[in-house]
Order: sequence, then structure tokens, then C-alpha cells
Amino acid sequence: QIQLVESGGGLVQAGGSLRLSCVASGGTFRNYAIGWFRQAPEKDRERVAAITWGGTSQHYPDSVKGRFTISRDNDKNMAYLVMDSLKPEDTAVYYCAATNSADWKPSLPEYKYWGQGTQVTVSS
Repeated sequence: QIQLVESGGGLVQAGGSLRLSCVASGGTFRNYAIGWFRQAPEKDRERVAAITWGGTSQHYPDSVKGRFTISRDNDKNMAYLVMDSLKPEDTAVYYCAATNSADWKPSLPEYKYWGQGTQVTVSS
């Protein structure tokens, strides 16, 4: 069973950038598609990026498209989320999640493995 640990969150001013990292252990990382999700206070958890297990295809919702970039390094068991042009509305806890599938999945329940989250705060 795969375990995930996120890092890289913090406080940044609007317009700034952050890179989140997710390290995997306990499983064959390349067998999992990865998603990055976020949850702001009193809001539902939402997917902000996803990548196939080979890293050849990525998906973003319109809210972050052009600002966020997901990537992975299967040799290092790592996934990343680079966030540029950050806005105060990007403030949330960000989670890395894995689904035992070649392709990324659209719905949250299909991701069975989750990290503990890392806080991102964007000040105006």
C-alpha cells in the first residue's frame, strides 16, 4: 500500500510561486496516477491537477489552468505541483493522492491513498 507525504507549503504573497512535493513509499509509484487536491475552509475538496502514471498526460480545471503545473519523477517516487501567479483564493490545504490506475480519475472517491496535506496561504 502506497503512502504519500506532501511538503513545500507556506505563506506567499499574491502573484508569487510555490512548489509542492509529494514523496511516495510502500508501493510501486509508477503504477499509480496522481492527483493534487485542495480544500479551503468550509469548502469541498477539489482536484487542481492530475497526471497519468507515465506522466504523459496532465489535466487541470479552468480555475488553475495556465498557472499550475503537475509533474512526476517515477525514478525518485516523487510528484510535484508548481503553482505560479498565486491568488488569495488559492489558499487551502493541498493534498497529494494516488489511484491505482494508468489514467487519472475525475472523481475524488477514486483516489484511495492520501497524504496528510500541506497548508498554502496566499496573502493579498
